[in-house]
Amino acid sequence: MTVSTEESPLWRREDDDAIVETQPASGTMDIHSAHSKTTPIPKIQFTILCLLRPLDPMSFTQIFPYINEFMSDLRVTGDPSRIGFYSGLVSSFAFSQLLAVYPWGYLSDRLGRRPVVLIGTFGLSITTLLFGFSTSFTGTILTRALAGLFSGNISVIPTILIELTDQSNQAFAFSFFGFWWPLGAIIGPLIGGLLSNPARRYPSYFDYNFFRHYPYFLPCLLISSFGLVCFVAAGLLLKETLNQKQPEDPRKVPSYGSLGEHSPSEVSKKFTVKELLEIRIIRALCASGCSLSFISTAFDVLFVLFCYSPISTGGLGFPTEKIGLALSASGFIAAVLQVVFMPTILRRVNHAVMYHFCMKIWPFTFLFLPLLNIIARHGVISETGKLDSFTTSLLWCGIWSILCMARVAFLAYSVNMLLIKRFAPNSSSLGSTAGLVQFSICFSRAFSPAFASSLFAFCASRNLIGGYLWVIIMVSLGFLSSLFSKNIVQESVGL
Repeated sequence: MTVSTEESPLWRREDDDAIVETQPASGTMDIHSAHSKTTPIPKIQFTILCLLRPLDPMSFTQIFPYINEFMSDLRVTGDPSRIGFYSGLVSSFAFSQLLAVYPWGYLSDRLGRRPVVLIGTFGLSITTLLFGFSTSFTGTILTRALAGLFSGNISVIPTILIELTDQSNQAFAFSFFGFWWPLGAIIGPLIGGLLSNPARRYPSYFDYNFFRHYPYFLPCLLISSFGLVCFVAAGLLLKETLNQKQPEDPRKVPSYGSLGEHSPSEVSKKFTVKELLEIRIIRALCASGCSLSFISTAFDVLFVLFCYSPISTGGLGFPTEKIGLALSASGFIAAVLQVVFMPTILRRVNHAVMYHFCMKIWPFTFLFLPLLNIIARHGVISETGKLDSFTTSLLWCGIWSILCMARVAFLAYSVNMLLIKRFAPNSSSLGSTAGLVQFSICFSRAFSPAFASSLFAFCASRNLIGGYLWVIIMVSLGFLSSLFSKNIVQESVGL
């Protein structure tokens, strides 16, 4: 297959699996030619990957709107104040995913990407459905833990995309692909909130004994059905990419990382965890990925808590529907950034520098939140206790500004995948490298929500620095995260 010109379509035919050769026969690379031509992306493969991407966040987040009510229905405790503790235990999804993410990546380097994706997709779909049938606390813990184990293959899906793309088309591919994760995180709670307990919400349609006995089955059924459709589509159309490309020739000038410094045996070598962590740039990616996940997950938790808390205790006193509106708007902002602006930025800016820029934004997303509370305090009408119209408009402008900053900072996730592709020691260890970095991301994802919510509650209850000690701590952690990303820029200079 020959590389298409800039005027040719970005997609390529599915039956064309040959590798694009961008080097002249003489063995010297024509850099100008390589950068001026765009390799078409396999359309069907890319579509399948985009459909698979939102399944994990949909399954993870769909329980959030109703989990406290679910725990109350199960009568796990007689103390309503402890419901939140038991609701947190159902986050066993994140902990089991943490344990499974690297083994799935390791297996994908040996068994292939396709079987790992198929097993994970089918297992996640079935366990999500079983959660809807749970009638005991033990059942909820078990099904969520199993779902987390099967969703541990989340690093394998972007690995397939890495193997399908090259430098000429990855800016578009990863930008568009990155849009589907936040979309899933928006759709999940929407489904859970609208379809839980349908016998009570929509008695005209669902007033049956089955839905009264299993009030949380319907959202699980919908997401499980979507997962099974994805499983069938992937089973029929998704192709294996592990052995699609010929082994790298170490005599050629490499496009990514430092493959040119390795011997032929090292090019095909499968690196262990210890060997991967001995590579400084991989350690930097893991540390930065961990900090990115921790700080971004904490922002999601703290933003909702801040908006929901009364103005007198340091929040905004917004009702849930306004918070939902803000989160939906942030999803729209993310979509515009990912699809419209991100491809152009990635083509023009060094990826490590772009990643560091995104990470430097995080401290400011936390720093500006207390300013909104100060504005709200001065805009409360004493007679009614409500905000005047001017203050409300000013607050929404501030919220949009902070959410825009946060969504730019969230772009670091998409750039992170490109950095994994660039700095993986070789293609034979690409899945293991992605799995290791994803492990660090899942590690923070498992602990960050509990830390953030506990920190907010502790600071508010003790009125520490006016209840804003959590802001100082998160700003400090944000600056620390930017230092981790700076290490990636520094380490990449010598590669």
